[in-house]
Amino acid sequence: MPALKPPSPVEPAPLPPAASTPRPALRGTELSAYLQRILNARVYDVAVETPLEPARALSRRLGNHVLLKREDQQSVFSFKLRGAYNKMAHLPPEALQRGVICASAGNHAQGVALGARRLGCRAVIVMPVTTPKLKVDAVHALGAEVVLHGDSYSDAYGHALEVEQAEDLTFVHPFDDPDVIAGQGTIGMEILRQHQAPIDAVFVAIGGGGLISGVAAYIKAVRPQIRVIGVQTVDSDAMLRSVRAGKRVVLSDVGLFADGTAVKQVGVETFRLARALVDDYVVVDTDAVCAAIKDVFQDTRSILEPSGAMGVAAIKQYAETHKLKGRTFVAITCGANMNFDRLRFVAERAEFGEQREALFAVTIPEERGSFKRFCELIGPRAVTEFNYRIADTNLAHVFVGIAISRRDEAGRIARLFERHDFPTVDLTDDELAKEHVRHMVGGRSDLAQDERLFRFVFPERPGALMRFLAAMHPGWNISLFHYRNQGADYGRILVGVQVPAADERDFQAFLRTLAYPCVEETGNPVYRLFLR
Repeated sequence: MPALKPPSPVEPAPLPPAASTPRPALRGTELSAYLQRILNARVYDVAVETPLEPARALSRRLGNHVLLKREDQQSVFSFKLRGAYNKMAHLPPEALQRGVICASAGNHAQGVALGARRLGCRAVIVMPVTTPKLKVDAVHALGAEVVLHGDSYSDAYGHALEVEQAEDLTFVHPFDDPDVIAGQGTIGMEILRQHQAPIDAVFVAIGGGGLISGVAAYIKAVRPQIRVIGVQTVDSDAMLRSVRAGKRVVLSDVGLFADGTAVKQVGVETFRLARALVDDYVVVDTDAVCAAIKDVFQDTRSILEPSGAMGVAAIKQYAETHKLKGRTFVAITCGANMNFDRLRFVAERAEFGEQREALFAVTIPEERGSFKRFCELIGPRAVTEFNYRIADTNLAHVFVGIAISRRDEAGRIARLFERHDFPTVDLTDDELAKEHVRHMVGGRSDLAQDERLFRFVFPERPGALMRFLAAMHPGWNISLFHYRNQGADYGRILVGVQVPAADERDFQAFLRTLAYPCVEETGNPVYRLFLR
């Protein structure tokens, strides 16, 4: 038998053209000067060389080699200590003796506080009042003085400049300073040293621009063929708008979900460097960032903060948009200072970012048998949410979530419902539905006569909800239904059933046949205040 030949290597799909926005060139001496600054940066007194790890599961899914530069593993869970310490280490002794001040949403603050403790100087940190408590507490723990002021970095920055003058402190800028930029540039130096094989693009989150300026300066000086791609969120895209306008613009407001990149105006020097060195930009939304946090968790069992996951979200979007396979991409996971109470929101919105859940408003006839017929259409699909409240004698409006594997499934499911005479609205991309309405289906109803309210618990297994619905006796009308899959071992359902007093004995027998633990809540004051 002849030997089998190995498969021919697949030629990777070509990268898309770089952004067409005019880019003024830096003089060779300017790039060389930054390269020298980066090579001589003092960061390793406080920072470690973080690993460059493969994201194996994500790489398999995307058909590209995805590497994570794990800056979330620094002692302060962010890259910011590099630039902060490099700046402070280059200050003259008399400046250190007077003390330093900075404005920061949190990660730079921790870097300055750690550097001050290492160098034995006073540090005053001005932080927006919107900064997660986790970051505020971390700065306090490092011995710095914290002043909370304003709603954004820009507000805190203005106040810090006033305190700087009043108390004769040295300002340590979070991004718009050559020494800070050079400190962050050591990340680019490490990436190229750790992966000497070809790299197609490095994806870098942008707030004020210090990280991408330093990384781009090093990469373009050493391996200019590697693309540097900036990543911003849809509601905090000051750098992209500035590059397109050819001048720095000021955003009237910024989104605060990715608080580490919530900057209204980029720096003078960072704008100059990014405009000349950054090849392209990707803008991502909240759902995509939440999905990227989940992707990194599945590969590393680590939880990134939103800004830390922006590079991963951008790789996914960039590869899908341009149909890229067989490429090598690096994402800098630049922070992991995540507030625990945000995790519920992240987990819920990740399903939309992954395109794993579709939401629908379905109208069904308010008549016997129609509810069961609708459930049969759903079939074996996993139901993630099911909300209903009786409101009309003829029609019932049901809010339903269904697990999907591809975004185009939502349209197919909607058309299936329509073909069977169930008018349907696809709410998968509707922000009002995702943020608010899903939690508000219900309320009082004049039609809910003889209503009894029950909480049921059942094992959360595939098909369990459908089995529960099929077991509901057709003799009594369901007037309220609320279910949301929370990822727990047991599902919890709230059901309102209209039961005439004369049917009490039969109804109790029916409850026994269900074999699901239940608690009657008809007398609960919350029910009587808001639903009865």
